[in-house]
Amino acid sequence: MDETPTARTLHLLSLLRSGGDWPAADLARRLRVSVRTVRRDAQRLRELGYDVRARPGPGSSYQLHPGVKIPPLLFTEDEISVIIAGLRVLEAWVPDDPATSAALLKLDQVLPRRLRRRAAATALVTEVLQQPAAVITAATIGVLADAVAGDTRVRFQYTDRNGGRSERLIEPYRHILRNGRWYVVGFDVCRAGWRLFCIDRIRDLTPVPGDHEPHAFPDLSIERWLTSDFGRAATTGTLTE
Repeated sequence: MDETPTARTLHLLSLLRSGGDWPAADLARRLRVSVRTVRRDAQRLRELGYDVRARPGPGSSYQLHPGVKIPPLLFTEDEISVIIAGLRVLEAWVPDDPATSAALLKLDQVLPRRLRRRAAATALVTEVLQQPAAVITAATIGVLADAVAGDTRVRFQYTDRNGGRSERLIEPYRHILRNGRWYVVGFDVCRAGWRLFCIDRIRDLTPVPGDHEPHAFPDLSIERWLTSDFGRAATTGTLTE
């Protein structure tokens, strides 16, 4: 499943922020795009104010200058409404986690007065009535996101729907919200198949460093994979845990 240009640019930024000189070919492999697309995305970051430096030539590479300044928060009122409404929705899904409340407070501190008024109004009128079937934590989402961005495996203790417990080593691909519950889609290394894990059943989540060749997702989109009985028509070993 291809990322949108915005998501792909943020992915590129996260890789460059990890430091070092990144060969264009490595970035293209991580982002699953062409070197030409990497060049366009790097230019997009420059237009947003990030000091992305390129070394031209056959072995071209990119580096985010360590002295880069964070661009100003150039939001429109409608963009702020989207952000605040999204954070209010997430508050319902991580009710005991302070991350969303902290994010709302920090935005209030840095936004200009006009946008603070819109943010406060949006927060006031947004109510989430549907309660989640199971809650998750922002930390878990963050570890999974970092693992996907860096092609890193993760290890965790898992309790399946029948109460069975096991240790899993997976290559996470995406986390999704489906029917009121958060899941992570990933390749289970020990079971050699794609799996769908309930995030609220995951414990002791830990990144596992090391190089490996990530498995390609077996369908064009997660939605089609889910609606086609988890790809059983085209693949084997794909199950819900």
